[in-house]
Amino acid sequence: MLTKDTAICIRALDYSETSQIVTFFTKATGKIDAIAKGSKRPKSAFDGSLEVFSYGKIVFYDSTKEKLAILTEFQQQPGFTHLANNLFALNCCLFGAELLNNLTNEHDPHPQLFDNFLQFLQNTNEIRDTLHASRDTLVLLILFQLALLKEVGLQPILNACVNCKTRYGSNWPEVYFSSSANGLICRDCEASFTDKIRMTQTAANCLNNLKSIADADEKTLNEIEKILVYHFTEILHRPPKMAKYILKP
Repeated sequence: MLTKDTAICIRALDYSETSQIVTFFTKATGKIDAIAKGSKRPKSAFDGSLEVFSYGKIVFYDSTKEKLAILTEFQQQPGFTHLANNLFALNCCLFGAELLNNLTNEHDPHPQLFDNFLQFLQNTNEIRDTLHASRDTLVLLILFQLALLKEVGLQPILNACVNCKTRYGSNWPEVYFSSSANGLICRDCEASFTDKIRMTQTAANCLNNLKSIADADEKTLNEIEKILVYHFTEILHRPPKMAKYILKP
């Protein structure tokens, strides 16, 4: 059956001298793996070799969900060309794509998540190499990661202690995050969670009020990102490959 969709390439591997196997995250179908026959030929039907973050309208033949789909058309739209000039921004986008690939299932559509990822790429692509570029990029990455967790049903509880349900407030003497509990833990409950990590009040305040993340300083954003990487590591049972290019000492 021929299917038309809007797609972003989140993974591309060489299959032969002329063809590639690509993973698309599409708006209506969800994630699909497809073979792009002849894509590496100089005059291919796909406007050249497919690259990660290629974006546009695709047509594919999907006979069964257990086999690779066959890409027949790809009308590429203008890409995210400025990412190549900002290594940290590129790595953040690659990290987002890795998480998207690992936390979604094939043929499980998430149209809102597709829009979130596309907006993340577009906004990151518009950031120029200025004094605050890495901070601004980190803001976008953190917000996308939280949107991803929410969409796949793994949204952490950030407004109360997961264990005793005490509502979080800036008067908490200590605050922790536990991946196994999937959220904040107060001082009275922290002894029951060996995997917890302590957070600063500033980072906890930002996670409790996501609008404040946009105004957070880079130190706080790095702390939040370390917490999220720890959380994704626990969820995936392995460290995400791109995490080491995101975290700062």
